This record gives sequence, C-alpha cells and structure tokens, in this order.
Amino acid sequence: MNTTIQPDPSVIGGVPVAPLAFLPDPAAVFEKRAGRFAFLADHGGNLAPYLRFLGDISALQARLARDLPAVAPLSAERIRIARESRMPPIDRTALAVDEGMHATLDRFLAEAAALDMPEPARLALSAVTAAGLADRHWLLDNILSDRIPEDSAAPHLFVGAAVQLHLARLAATLDARQLVKIRTGTCPTCGGRPATSSVMGAAGIESTRYATCGCCATQWNEVRVVCLCCGSNAAISYRSAETGEATVKAEVCGDCKSWVKILYQVKNPSLDPIADDVSSLGLDMLMKDTPFRRGGFNPFIAGY
Repeated sequence: MNTTIQPDPSVIGGVPVAPLAFLPDPAAVFEKRAGRFAFLADHGGNLAPYLRFLGDISALQARLARDLPAVAPLSAERIRIARESRMPPIDRTALAVDEGMHATLDRFLAEAAALDMPEPARLALSAVTAAGLADRHWLLDNILSDRIPEDSAAPHLFVGAAVQLHLARLAATLDARQLVKIRTGTCPTCGGRPATSSVMGAAGIESTRYATCGCCATQWNEVRVVCLCCGSNAAISYRSAETGEATVKAEVCGDCKSWVKILYQVKNPSLDPIADDVSSLGLDMLMKDTPFRRGGFNPFIAGY
C-alpha cells in the first residue's frame, strides 16, 4: 500500500512556526501564579504583605476555577463569525451584564471574605459586595475596558480578579487553532490589552515573544522589538531598574510615548506575567519620572 506523507503545516523550510496563541488552563495558571507570589513575598521587602495577599487571591482563583460550574462555551456560529471578521470570539462588551459573569463575581466576593487582608481592602471588599447592580456594572465595565480610575483601585482589584477568573475559564473552552491575529497588542481571544510580554525559553519557542492578556490569560505571539501599543518599531528602547543582566525591562516607544514590561523567561523560567509585573514596581516608579505612560494593563497594579 502506498503511503503519502503530508508536510507538517507548522514547519516552513524546516523551521518550526510559533503557534499564534496558547489558551489558559485556568486552575494551573492561577495555582502557579499563587506559588510565584508566595516566593516573591518571601523576598519582597516592603512589598511582601501585598504580594502575599495577591498570592491568596490567586490561590482562591485556582480553587474556584476547579469548583465553579462549567461556563457555557461560545456557539460555533459566534466563533465562525469572529474568525471570518478577524475579531476576538469573546465579546467583552456583553460581559458586564452577563449572568455567568455576575455569578462568578458573587461567588468570588463571598469566598474572598475569608482571606486575611488589611482593613482598607476589607472595606473595599464590603463596598463591592454591598454595591447595587448599576455600580457593579460600572466596575465590571471599567475592568472589561482595561481602565481603572486611580481613586478606586481597591474595589476594582476584587472585581478584576473575578473577571480574570471568568474570562480565563471562558477562554479555556475555545480552540486556539480557530483564533486569528487581530492587530499588534490585542488579545486574539478577548480583545484585551497585554499586561506584559515574555521572551520565552520553552522548547520549540525559545526566544519567541508572547504577550499575556491581563484578563483572560491567553498568551499570543508578537514580533519582538515592536511597540505593543502602537505597532511601531522605529524608536524602541529598553530601560531597567535592575543592575547587571535584567530579567524585567520596560520596552519604551519613542513614537507613542508608552511602555510595556517585557520579561525574559528565557533567563528565568519561573517568571510570571502578572506576579512579576507587580513585584517589579520599582520599574514603574522609575518610569513615572519620565514622559512615558504605562501601556500594560494589570488590575493588581492600578493606583501605583
């Protein structure tokens, strides 16, 4: 019997092609992040209490990712239309009034009450828990629009954690092969902004850059030395708060005057796109004294 060997579509000219995106395994993502926050807290100096609190938040997200009822997957028709229109399949604009999103928020707020936290955080949690529907819609809409007013960072932190949980679980129902590139700096799953990007060290994608969505945890391939805010590569530079060989840098764009952190997992595989963003707040402080604005979105870093 003759056998025809078909070429591997992931290889062109013998060179592997990096996948467009990796979808999250929610429980695994949050569990690993909780461990990273705990490690960073043990070495975090003045940031240690906050890092430990976020570790507890991440551990709760991991537990609820396993315990909550399964989310309803998107329809095949929605996925088809999104693919043909080169749009993300998850419609963020609809989630602020989505029953599943509100159920996740209710459960998260109830479970979070058992966590150890400072009194200002406790007051913020109580305020969100007691908030009416209109106020919850406002909080959810802000997170889903990747914006957080600086004077209300604390209540948005809890809502942001619930959104991360719900969106990651929804993203996990998709097929990464059905996603399409949207535009530079835009999550192909939900349309969100990246928290950070990472130069990977994993086999097969060494030195390839993947951005990580600040909400749904999808990681998607981006060309290196390109601004994730405007797509320009004309005036990119890098800054660091570390001495020696830095593993976290600010990728700075001279065109749009924005910057997004880039993590070098190729040097340190334990780096987490969210946890190490928070732990490197010294870099944010350094960049505040420049004319550049932060372009990455992380609900745990608002107000800094």
